[in-house]
Amino acid sequence: MNSQAGRATGAGPRWSPWESQVAIAALLGVEMALFVGTVVNKVDRKGRVSVPASFRAALAGQSFTGIVAFPSFKHPALECCAIDFMERLGQSLYEVDTFSDRQDDLAATIFAEAHQLPFDSEGRIMLPQPLMAHAGITEIAAFVGQGPRFQIWEPRAREAFAAEARERVRRQNMTLRVKPPQSAPAEVKGDAGESGDAP
Repeated sequence: MNSQAGRATGAGPRWSPWESQVAIAALLGVEMALFVGTVVNKVDRKGRVSVPASFRAALAGQSFTGIVAFPSFKHPALECCAIDFMERLGQSLYEVDTFSDRQDDLAATIFAEAHQLPFDSEGRIMLPQPLMAHAGITEIAAFVGQGPRFQIWEPRAREAFAAEARERVRRQNMTLRVKPPQSAPAEVKGDAGESGDAP
């Protein structure tokens, strides 16, 4: 299955589904949540922990005042996002054959184990025990920005993973292409390289 959608009907550069969503959001004037940085906060005996103020600000305007969290299937961490990102994940399931093993596995891994965690009056969430156990979180938790989503780690586990990740980036000489700002379509030129305006 081709995971990319073309910008236009003709040949040319192509956008991924995520880039298309960013472009649509820009056209509609909708700001997409962006999570950056790492913040370590204390977890109390009830499992309550304060979500960083910058993360809460990125979530402003969502239909659900809180976050969605589920166990990472790659790391001993929690994957967290805004409700609109979760809705887009749900829509992505339609791109997988209905009732196929792949769709069932993805739904069971992500949606069945997800929790909607509302903010209290102090900007805290209460982490359910199964999520804390998966990530090995006890007294402190690290909130780690991942762009359109974020993760919650046990800080020492996060530090170990970050060191390994930096080494992989250095060893493989990884880089990231920066996308240009979204702009209006370029003016269509005539065969002689002139604009379509009358002389």
